[in-house]
Amino acid sequence: MDKKLTLSLNERVIEQAKIYAQDHKISLSRLIESYLSSLIDNKSEDIKITPLVESLIGVVDIPQDLDYKKDYTDYLLEKYQ
Repeated sequence: MDKKLTLSLNERVIEQAKIYAQDHKISLSRLIESYLSSLIDNKSEDIKITPLVESLIGVVDIPQDLDYKKDYTDYLLEKYQ
């Protein structure tokens, strides 16, 4: 049974959420319901990070403007020429 809920959210967040919902062909209500359900239903324990993985954090500095798709495309073009 559906029940109405009133929320107060940042206007920018609302507008971006509407665009996201429209792009994914889902209603904003369904999107929020799905998100809340995933929070509630996620009963798995927190993922433990192994010491090895923890030691690797911060080892690589990735530029913010990295275009990995373009770089990978360039790599493939060069490889198969």
